[in-house]
Amino acid sequence: MRYSAWAVFKQGLTGNKGWEKAWRSPEPRSEYDVIIIGGGGHGLATAYYLAAKHGITNVAVLERGYLGGGNVGRNTTIVRANYNLPGNSEFYSHSLSLWEGLEQELNYNVMHSQRGIINLFHSDGQRDYAARRGNSMVNQGDDAILLDREGVRRHVPFLDFDNVRFPVYGGLYHKRGGTARHDAVAWGYARGADQRGVDLIQQCEVTGIDVENGRVTGVQTTRGPIRAGKVAMVAAGRSSQVAAMAGMRLPIESHVLQAFVTEGLKPALDTVVTFGMGHFYISQSDKGGLVFGGDLDFYPSYAARGNLPMAEHVMEAAMTLMPAIGKSRVLRSWGGIMDMSPDGSPIIDTCHIEGLIVNTGWCYGGFKAVPGSGWATAHLLATGQPHDSAAKLRLDRFDTGRGLMDEEGTGAQHNLH
Repeated sequence: MRYSAWAVFKQGLTGNKGWEKAWRSPEPRSEYDVIIIGGGGHGLATAYYLAAKHGITNVAVLERGYLGGGNVGRNTTIVRANYNLPGNSEFYSHSLSLWEGLEQELNYNVMHSQRGIINLFHSDGQRDYAARRGNSMVNQGDDAILLDREGVRRHVPFLDFDNVRFPVYGGLYHKRGGTARHDAVAWGYARGADQRGVDLIQQCEVTGIDVENGRVTGVQTTRGPIRAGKVAMVAAGRSSQVAAMAGMRLPIESHVLQAFVTEGLKPALDTVVTFGMGHFYISQSDKGGLVFGGDLDFYPSYAARGNLPMAEHVMEAAMTLMPAIGKSRVLRSWGGIMDMSPDGSPIIDTCHIEGLIVNTGWCYGGFKAVPGSGWATAHLLATGQPHDSAAKLRLDRFDTGRGLMDEEGTGAQHNLH
């Protein structure tokens, strides 16, 4: 069934009884060409592009819970391509270009809204860095506008511009950035992959990875063994645990990142704003809730929940930047498990085990990377060669020291990124 305005109208007249299921619930077969471990955004996008762009449809996505139940459904939905360094810059630029045609590609409303992003700066030094970053973005082919204080005020007049400690000097405006509906992204890719013959297998936990003579041969699961010639590990914050099943130790730490949403409010914020003197970012959802987050909890954990000290820290940053937020009531909070790499940049690569693909290290940037990650991982699985956009996202940079990116300039340490 193709979704359209006519289909919605027709179903409305017939009591909405004619909608087909968005995807099947098949039993796992004994063998596939490709197995993808992880049914989140990256895994589903990989499966979709394998089928749609490379014609590889004998594929299974194995998810231990339900599709979209991990980080793709636990984030602040921000989409952007405002990176500074080669390696990240071209990758996220490519991902943003895929976002811009995603709804037509999938025939699914992912609610992609290019409402813009303003990264505030609060000192002369931060202004200089914003100018350099903006120039890098423009050189990459993306957009960047350096706003002065009054330019920011025209977009978001209710900020505390004259805060004694952190006055607003201006901001770097990325007009093509914005937000998307996280659940819809997972559902759209799942539907598209299923339509092309991919098996999406839920409630199927991988318990082991089979390796013979240096080559992957399949996986062990709670629903029995499954053979495959290629296996992609796309498990986000669980990447280290999955890799350990193959005898690998990845340069990854898992940390919890909290996010929050308020009750629904009247439209007040039509862009995404980030605070330059505290790790805080905020936007307003289509339902009216203010969606915001901050720093990691700063200790390794696999618990999808946060701690109160970091919640307090995020609220303090919110009140410092936007005092009016103090009148809104927090509706709920949640935590996602971030796969933090030492240089703050992702990994999409082969490894010493033939046929085994590594996709991890997304840090704070996993959601906006979904299309680009799926595209690049599918290309690597299909051709054995890295896609141009992901050519520098190699695993061996942590072994050799060559190609480390350190995007934020905070040093090679997981929890600083």
